[in-house]
Amino acid sequence: MLERYVYKNQKKMRCGYTTGTCACAAAKAAACMLLSGRRIESVSVITPMGVELTLPVYEITMEQDSVTCAIKKDSGDDPDVTNGILIYASVSYIEGDSTDKRVVTDGGTGVGRITKKGLSRPVGEAAINPVPLKMIEEGVLEAAENYSYEGSLKVVISAPQGVEIAKKTFNPRLGIEGGISVLGTSGIVEPMSEQALLDTIELEMKVRRAGGKNYLIMAPGNYGLDFLREAYGIQDKDVVKCSNYIGQSMDMAADCKFQGLVLAGHIGKLIKVSGGVMNTHSRWADCRMDLFATAMLRAGFSADRARAVLDCVTTDDALALLSEEEREATIGQIMRSIEKYMEYRMADQMPVGAILYSNVYGILGKTSKVDTLMHLWEEENQ
Repeated sequence: MLERYVYKNQKKMRCGYTTGTCACAAAKAAACMLLSGRRIESVSVITPMGVELTLPVYEITMEQDSVTCAIKKDSGDDPDVTNGILIYASVSYIEGDSTDKRVVTDGGTGVGRITKKGLSRPVGEAAINPVPLKMIEEGVLEAAENYSYEGSLKVVISAPQGVEIAKKTFNPRLGIEGGISVLGTSGIVEPMSEQALLDTIELEMKVRRAGGKNYLIMAPGNYGLDFLREAYGIQDKDVVKCSNYIGQSMDMAADCKFQGLVLAGHIGKLIKVSGGVMNTHSRWADCRMDLFATAMLRAGFSADRARAVLDCVTTDDALALLSEEEREATIGQIMRSIEKYMEYRMADQMPVGAILYSNVYGILGKTSKVDTLMHLWEEENQ
């Protein structure tokens, strides 16, 4: 067990190690056993972060020309669907002069295959990211050097449980079929990594852009997906979930050179954007009622009416207090503020729009460019 910890929200949480580290360790162990002819019970690797790990080796099968073994994935306190699974490596000799490479790596059962452009590996290749691929190669070459072997070796990474696990991940949406991805840039898993989620959002955007899509629809979560499906007939697979990272997701979309973006969300989430809040998690900002009351004042309603909104618990409660006239004028003010801050964030990099809805009242408002952007999106997705 890795004794490395980080603190998240004042909680001490144990780190783990990535599928890439497991694949590297399994490949190195298998290569050592193949070249020495002796079983080993543990193997040491150094992660790209510089952390040295000594990991137990499981499921050893030794044959004359190949060795297979496994390393158990440990995600620490991170809620990772791959936690506890076995990552296998089979290492065998490559006879003759069939390749100039000392180490040839491929994916086996449970490791996905790339079917769409925009990922870090070419279409048709195993979903083993560049850093783990390099780790595997370096680990096997280290074993070869230790045993004075100058020939070539083939490595096949597999994860039998990965076929089912992949159905719980973003992989099918990203164009990775048949299994999980072998991931990791640092080799270490930090619990509840914000960067890991942002990387996933960016990767999904890159796949869509590489697939020729010019326009993007985003929603913070499942409520937004439900709304888009019911109101517009847009399927979940056609929407990028951006979680609370509104601003960073917009930045990534601009970096991907999309030509337009529509953000759809519940008023309880997106009203924060009307105050320039671009990370909408409640621990960063819970100013919903303050912004609602401010919008009422700017729309010309009395301080007493705005003060009544401040005592509400939810935005739906606040909407229920308003007359139809008050609701229309207040939402109009909120939409203008949302548009102002979204356009300020984009700085003319691309046109953006937002759709605001309520579970009770349906669509509440749209910014000025939404209808045009939705039309363009529909045209390229027919």
